Amino acid sequence: MSDRSLTLLTDLYELTMMQGYFKSNSNEIVVFDVFYRKNPSGSGYAIACGLEQVIDYIKNLKFSYEEIDYLRGLGIFEEDFLTYLSSFHFSGDIYAIPEGTVVFPKEPLIKVVAPIMEAQLLETALLNIVNHQSLIATKASRVVYAAQGDGVMEFGLRRAQGPDAGVYGARAAVIGGCIGTSCVLTGQKWNVPLKGTHAHSWVMSFKDEYTAFKTYADLYPDACLLLVDTYDTLRSGVPNAIKVFDELKAEGIKPAMYGIRLDSGDLAYLSKKARKMLDEAGYTDAIISASSDLDEYLIDSLKTQGAKITSWGVGTNLITSSDCPSFGGVYKIAAIQDSKTGEFIPKIKLSENTEKITNPGNKTVFRLYEKETGKLKADLIALADETLDENKDLMIFDPIETWKKTTLKAGEYTVRELLVPIFEKGICVYESPDVNDIKTYCKNELETLWDETRRLVNPHKVYVDLSDRLYDMKKKLLDERGR
Repeated sequence: MSDRSLTLLTDLYELTMMQGYFKSNSNEIVVFDVFYRKNPSGSGYAIACGLEQVIDYIKNLKFSYEEIDYLRGLGIFEEDFLTYLSSFHFSGDIYAIPEGTVVFPKEPLIKVVAPIMEAQLLETALLNIVNHQSLIATKASRVVYAAQGDGVMEFGLRRAQGPDAGVYGARAAVIGGCIGTSCVLTGQKWNVPLKGTHAHSWVMSFKDEYTAFKTYADLYPDACLLLVDTYDTLRSGVPNAIKVFDELKAEGIKPAMYGIRLDSGDLAYLSKKARKMLDEAGYTDAIISASSDLDEYLIDSLKTQGAKITSWGVGTNLITSSDCPSFGGVYKIAAIQDSKTGEFIPKIKLSENTEKITNPGNKTVFRLYEKETGKLKADLIALADETLDENKDLMIFDPIETWKKTTLKAGEYTVRELLVPIFEKGICVYESPDVNDIKTYCKNELETLWDETRRLVNPHKVYVDLSDRLYDMKKKLLDERGR
């Protein structure tokens, strides 16, 4: 993100609102929340992702001479406001849920506490970054779950909606659980494993399939995964692959990784037949990899059919999250600080659509775990100055269907606060972990979910409740607005 200026990666109305605040001398400290309303792809959860790029964006957020000159040329910004922009820098506080964390609707993924002009400018870029990567990380985690422990490779670069979607989408996919990516630029930028075989064009460029396979095996004996469906998978492709493996064995070469890849046809049927052929030839440890427009539902179906596939290359449907192409994250004001008292005055957005009514106030998020199993029980959105005592009983309830209640007994649950400081007074105080470490963290996060929440269809809902104080605050504001 630091390779180029993203300062103008914003909607025009962010800048026109900024000028409005500037001209009216209105620059109070405000609280904005980034959150989403509905889990993508019918999932029971989402994965927070993109924070490293958010940090890079804010660190490099300044207006160059050329950018100021461009804005001047639009004829809608006054010179005193442009002078203000020329010395702009972010001076506020930011809190966020770390990348790779399991998250749920309505809870703040990022909280911005800053002068309103600064906070307003961040909106578009933060949503652009977090929405995309959280979407792809979530999709990847579902695909990986369907693969039941088999390796999943991200192969979607050529079908992504542009270079950024491919590069950062691959990063998110690795965080979500993929063992590697075909995108070399992603591999370079974040030191993640690169994966790949060869194309049909490689096979077709040689005089015959055997020669293509043998040439490839001689070049890459330790990564010999042969694409066998160019002409006829079972009559030509697999037999020629076996012939090459026999020759490698005769030469005393034992590849570290070898096998075949299927990219078309009935993958369940072909993998079973190919497995039998490979086993009979003595190659019981040969990998059978598959690609061909896979997603979590098709992988789950192939597993149910007893397919003998042990490695999966997933492209288009992962990198585009084809069944749910947008994450739906929003950026809403939640409080304005009284300049005299320092108190945050809560703000609420109303709507005839219940799910669009916001949670007011300066908030934090607590995660509640069952102590015995370490499994996630619920999340509790509370006001920022609230604390929870694990040595006391805690009664939580659904903020909409309030008759749904449960009491967590003292000593039987643990509490973790999810939002952590990222920027303090404009200075970054957080160091993003290595992507591979985030991937491990994400894997551990997913293991705190019950299996019922991870199932692909009709997953169990994890409750996100409100503390008593926050619930009372929200109810009071709703009652006042309803008069």
